Formats: sequence, C-alpha cells, structure tokens
Amino acid sequence: MKRVTLLLSGLAVIVLVIAVAGASAAGGDVLVTNGSPSGPFSQNKQNEPALAVDAHAPGILAAGSNEEIDMEACNAGDDTTCPFTQGVGVSGIYFSFDGGSSWTQPTYTGWSARNCTGSVGPDAGCSPVAGGPIGTLPRYYENGLVSDGDPALAFGPAPGSGGFSWSNGSRLYYANLTSNFGASRSEEAFKGFEAIAVSRTDDVAAAAANDKNAWKAPVLVSKQSSTTFSDKEQIWADNASSSPFFGTVYICWASFRGQEISPNAAPAPLLVAVSHDGGDTWNQHQVAAAANNGQVNPADGCTVRTDSHGNAYVFGVGTVATAGGQAFELMAKSSNGGDTWSRAQPVVGPVTQPGVFDPVLGRPTIDGIAGARSDLAPAPSVDIANGAPTGSDATNRLVMSYVSGTLSAPHVYFTESANGGGTWSTPRAIETAGDRGYYAAPAISPNGTDVYVVYNAFTTPYRTNTTDPRSLVGVVLHADTTGAGTGAFSEIHRGDPVDPRASSQNNLVAEFLGDYVYAVATRSYGAGVWNDARNATDCPAIDAWRMSLETGGSVPRPAPQQDCPDLSFGNSDIYGGAFPDPTP
Repeated sequence: MKRVTLLLSGLAVIVLVIAVAGASAAGGDVLVTNGSPSGPFSQNKQNEPALAVDAHAPGILAAGSNEEIDMEACNAGDDTTCPFTQGVGVSGIYFSFDGGSSWTQPTYTGWSARNCTGSVGPDAGCSPVAGGPIGTLPRYYENGLVSDGDPALAFGPAPGSGGFSWSNGSRLYYANLTSNFGASRSEEAFKGFEAIAVSRTDDVAAAAANDKNAWKAPVLVSKQSSTTFSDKEQIWADNASSSPFFGTVYICWASFRGQEISPNAAPAPLLVAVSHDGGDTWNQHQVAAAANNGQVNPADGCTVRTDSHGNAYVFGVGTVATAGGQAFELMAKSSNGGDTWSRAQPVVGPVTQPGVFDPVLGRPTIDGIAGARSDLAPAPSVDIANGAPTGSDATNRLVMSYVSGTLSAPHVYFTESANGGGTWSTPRAIETAGDRGYYAAPAISPNGTDVYVVYNAFTTPYRTNTTDPRSLVGVVLHADTTGAGTGAFSEIHRGDPVDPRASSQNNLVAEFLGDYVYAVATRSYGAGVWNDARNATDCPAIDAWRMSLETGGSVPRPAPQQDCPDLSFGNSDIYGGAFPDPTP
C-alpha cells in the first residue's frame, strides 16, 4: 500500500517487476501442478498445497503438494482399487521465477509406478521401476525412504564459512512426512510408522531444471520409537538478518504415540525441532502436553514463525482442561533461538469444529456425507511482519486465520496481535457472504502494510445425499494495515466454482482435499495456493457407491476407469495466483 525501497539485486528487482506486471495483467489464477496428467486416477490427484517466497529475491516462489503423479493406475491389478503404490513418494515440488505468474514441475528419477497402467480386467498388478521418472522430491528411494507428503517449505539464508548471510545465497527447506521404503529393503532407516524429514537445495534454478543432485540427501528430524507416527509438520527459517538467531530453522509437528496400536490411547505432544547449522542436525523440544482424554486433546495443526528480534512462535489447536475441554488456539514462545520454550498457552478462542462426523469416513466433513474431511479446519495459520530480509522495517504484527463455527455457518476468522502474542484482537468473520469456510491461511507483507488471506469454501449447504451438486471455491482477500490494526477485507480473486464430489480418497469412499491452503506476501504482492477440482468430472457410479456405504446398501464397488464418464474423475489440482497490492 506504500511506496517502498527494495533491498534487492538488480536481477531480483527485474524479476519482481515482471512478476507483478504479469499478475496484474492476468487478473486470475494459474495451474501450479501443471505436470500432472488429467487421468487416470490417482496419477491426476494433488492436494494440501504449501508455498514459500524467497525474501531475498521475492520473485522466486516454491510450492509443494501431496502429488500422486507417480502412482499406479486403478486398472493395475484389481480394477476397483486405486491404492497408494508401495514405496512411491508423494511430495510434489514446483517452482516459479516470475512471482507466481507461471510454474514449472521438474522431473527427477526414483521409484516410479507411472508404468503401471494395467488393463481392463484382472492382471498381474504393479511392478514399479527403479530409476523411473518421478515428479516428487528426489533421493528418498536411494536412502531407503519414501516421501509421504504433508509438504512444508521455507526459504532462509544459505550458510557459509562466516555463518549465515544472504550474500551466500538462499537455501530452500522442504519438510515432509517419510516412511521406510518397504519390505524390499532389509534395513529400516528409522523406527515407527512415520517420521519427519527435510530436504534442502541451495540452487533452485538447477532443481527446477530436473537436476536431482541440486538437492541434498534427506535428513531425518524426529526422534522415533516403534509406535511413533509423526504428523502435520510445518517449517520456518529465521530470515531477518536483524535477528541474533538469523538462519536458525524450526520444524513443529504432532507426535502421535501408539495410535496404530490403540486408537483410543494416542497421546500426541506438540514438538519443535531446531537447527542452527542449516538443517544438518536438529534438537527436539516438547512444547505442549501429550495427554489425550475427555478434558484434553493434544495440540495439532501447528505453524511456526519468527520476528525481527529472533523470538520464535509456535501455534497449534487443542483443548484446555481449565476451560471445560473447549478448544483454543495455543501459542508457545522461545526468546533464545529455540533452546527453551514456554509451555503452550491458549491465546485465541474458543474455537469449534464445524464439521459433522461421518461414520464411514471416520472423520468430520463440512460439505456433506462422504465429503472431504475437515479435521484441521480450526487449526491456526499464522504469519508475521518481520521485515525480512533485513528486519529494518518490521512491525512484527502477527496475523492468524482459521475456520470455526456451526455446520450451517463455518466462518473464516481473522485475528491479530501487535505485542508479540501478548494480546489478540477479537476474532472477526471475514469470508464473502454465502461462503462456508473450509481452510484458510493469512500472509502479511514484511513491512506490515498489507494482509492477504486465501481460503477454500463451500457455497452449497451441507448435503445429506451424494446426488445433489456441491460447490467449492478458492478465494483471496486483501486488507490494508495501519498502526491501529488491519482494516476491512475485500475480495480480490474468486476461483471457478467446482464440484468436490469429483475428488477422491485413494480408497474411493469419500472426497479428499487434504488439510490446508497457504499464502505468502511481499512488499508488492501477495500469493496464495488452494485446492481445486475444476478439471475433474463427477462420477455418478462413485456417488451411488458412496451413498450405499452410508446407508448399508448393496451397490457394487465401481471400477473408476471403466465406470466413470471419463478419466478425469479424481483430478484434483493445486491452483494459485499472485496479486499486486491493490492500494499501492
């Protein structure tokens, strides 16, 4: 909203100018996952987008998603099943060098099932290829691991002989879930079911140009036991050079202990791992209780940020015993580079889960029966105006968005703090009239003048059948911020309405759109990514079978490649857009 002086190289300035001009001219959105096919399922399926911007060169963006381009087709083996192929990774990576106006998806080599197309009727099943093409993070198969999605990305300064400095260039961190490769490997890389791993590159141009060696080998972050299922991680690099802990990297996640053995006894503390050496080594800390009982549900859906002074903030959503078991947005804080942390305390709430429990899915949904799960709709997404890359113009305002409310009115809420999380503004609903919120994420410009919020929402009421159409949209909002706070939000983009019934879990029993959306902001533009199914076709045979599961009927299980109108069933994508500050 204000004219600013950009502390960038000449090339970065050129890139940014092109990016903003392109976004302004387009006035719309673009397909981020443009390397995936339109069919068959599940090779055409992506969800759970993540996004990061390089503060030192803000025309450069990196995105991630749960990407199934390398999976077997449904016709491989049993035509009525569309499984996750053993050992095949799903952590997709995409790059933009023009501020989000266009995207590229690299192709590397690894354990690939793209060759497993199968045929109509019974066949031998899938035999993946070692060294085949992959559209996901490389070097996992070679290290006895599988990239398992839940993407989280962050740019920070690259380390050098004199420590961290932007003069060394930028390092991209990509955190994700990972599992052991499988029975074909005699050794296990780690204990437990799912761990947290991080990949890194200091050369995004080479990484985008299909060079797998531009990526370092993945590093295991989480400490694992035989029953540990690490989940829902987020990552952040301290990217303001004014910070005494500049370059420090933080990853938060929920560590479920025993859920694969006893679903009724799954303590899950909120953990944070900290690296001071560019992600080579990590120290782990617990910041929230692990209890899981009638009064306390453990924190989940975390996010992490740092301010210009090096304070680190971790947020999650969980219930509080002293508040009658109600759920709140929780915050833990560290002022010494992550060496010690305050215990997570409620700061915003209470919040509610607006979904209805679906007995077949075993999860809550907002759009209708057999709908897309909405577990983490109330989880906090947070950003901070930390003045990166230098910190010189930071306001350190924290902004938070989440979805909460009743089934008929699940609102997109916004709240903010101007005093380091000490107090927060009264949450206010900001969604466009008629939108029923699903997932939301905010971003604030580094100098604190502009706030963007991206969200997915349903525009149809909760459906008690699978025959009536449903509508999902992606929306981007903007508001100006002054010393008094953030003003009124206005809609600056609305994506095409789509029918989420055309999305699917791999087991076909319900829709699937993942657990979050993402946004970033620079001093000149904001960008967002969201789940979208505009290129997918609803399948009446799947709808009828899903309804039969809900009612105890006897509709036979369909074969998607034969029983759906075309191969675009399940073709969920990630769309995004870059939007210049509308009030410069």
